[in-house]
Amino acid sequence: MYYTDRGIEELEQRRGEDEVTLAWLAEQLRVFTDLHPEFETPVERLATWLARLDDDVDDLED
Repeated sequence: MYYTDRGIEELEQRRGEDEVTLAWLAEQLRVFTDLHPEFETPVERLATWLARLDDDVDDLED
């Protein structure tokens, strides 16, 4: 198990039943990067990856 998996597992255990909007998630990512600017690049990469998930599927179909 990777170290980051612990946080993901905790998120799933604590919030796994919650339903949130992508707008809510985007706002939480903004708040996090405001509090922890050193993580701006990884958060930006995650947000971009999430935003483009459908693009990857389309590329595989071509």
